[in-house]
Amino acid sequence: MMRALITGVTGFVGRHLARYLRQVGDDVFGIASPRASIEGLEIDQERIVQADLNDPSAVLGALEAFRPEAIYHLAAQASIPRAWEDPGRTLYNNINAQLNLFQAALALRLEPAILVVGSADEYGRVHPEDLPVDEETPLRPVNPYAVSKLAQDYLGLQYHLSHRMHIVRVRPFNHIGPGQGPGFVVPDFCQQLARIEAGLQPPTLRVGNLEAQRDFTDVRDIVRGYHLALTRGQPGQVYNLGSSRAWAIRDLLDRLLALSTVSVQVEQDPSRMRPSDVPIIVSDCRRIRQEVGWEPHIPLEQSLRDTLDDWRNRIRKDRA
Repeated sequence: MMRALITGVTGFVGRHLARYLRQVGDDVFGIASPRASIEGLEIDQERIVQADLNDPSAVLGALEAFRPEAIYHLAAQASIPRAWEDPGRTLYNNINAQLNLFQAALALRLEPAILVVGSADEYGRVHPEDLPVDEETPLRPVNPYAVSKLAQDYLGLQYHLSHRMHIVRVRPFNHIGPGQGPGFVVPDFCQQLARIEAGLQPPTLRVGNLEAQRDFTDVRDIVRGYHLALTRGQPGQVYNLGSSRAWAIRDLLDRLLALSTVSVQVEQDPSRMRPSDVPIIVSDCRRIRQEVGWEPHIPLEQSLRDTLDDWRNRIRKDRA
């Protein structure tokens, strides 16, 4: 059993990770944003500190109180549209928060294993000859969020090399599942379908680019990968996590429409089109399979069904 601290514990991935770590027997603590709701968290309230990670003294206090043996650093501004709107804030938030964690651990002479969560967006403009993308593929970020994650990634490597900290880095590809909020393609589709089924909006589903192809993995597989990467991975190493299969957004939409109880019209919305969208990206995850023993198990159909059911339940609760 390890004393495990999750930053961003109230987020989509954080909640799934907290549940998984409790299942494997870890003693779980969390840091959440002061504005975040801790309702429904499967952690006792006294094990959660609501603090701004950009406040060095608050971070120092949390680490001193919990003295973690493992830190899963999930907290970040992860919305790409928001990153385009305010790139400076995204860069400051994501880089500075992680820097404060590292500095606090050093100041307290703690020696936790730390997981730095990067992103497949670091690879950015992937060329056809790069596919599938492994960890040696050149990084060509095409949005401010991707730059912030690249900086977190290499800041982790620097602190491992400079301070001999036990830091493992991961680059997860798109992950989906129950609990994911709007602002991402699958929950956006599911939210609209659930509202249409409930009679809360006209039967028109608004979409962005349906031709893009992405690598989707269930969040419950991803958090299992985070745990294995931190406990079995090599310090200083970076690991891709993905399904190693590319799915067209149109294919995901068709599968969700088949799961829906209503007939809808699909309409393209120019506001949902992203600048610098990359046509296709798919992962090569041989490194984590060979060194750590992780691979995803949950099929795409189950991920989509569970996400749609989750949104149906949310809409039902909101109306009650």
